[in-house]
Amino acid sequence: MKKYCLAVLLCLPLSAMAYPIDVTKDISGVKIDYTAYDTDQDIGSITVNNYGEVAAACKVSFRNGPEAPRVRRVVVPANKSVDVTAKFNRQIIKLRIALSCQPQ
Repeated sequence: MKKYCLAVLLCLPLSAMAYPIDVTKDISGVKIDYTAYDTDQDIGSITVNNYGEVAAACKVSFRNGPEAPRVRRVVVPANKSVDVTAKFNRQIIKLRIALSCQPQ
């Protein structure tokens, strides 16, 4: 009986499962790159890197299913990076991020 209990315990996940993140980007005239993170079960974040010579005005939209999208507007200076986060009311199952940047 102890062996069966041990086998069941070994089958359980020991770490938190990450949720998938889909990012769509619409950048025009700026050199932007990003890295998306699953910060917590109800918080999503993205780091926006500007490798260009001009500052970029970016709009980041976080969507998690039926909840209203969380929209953040940031200015990323030239050769700098900015972290953008959004907290939701319920656990994230799949996070969709839309990144749109224009030169400032």
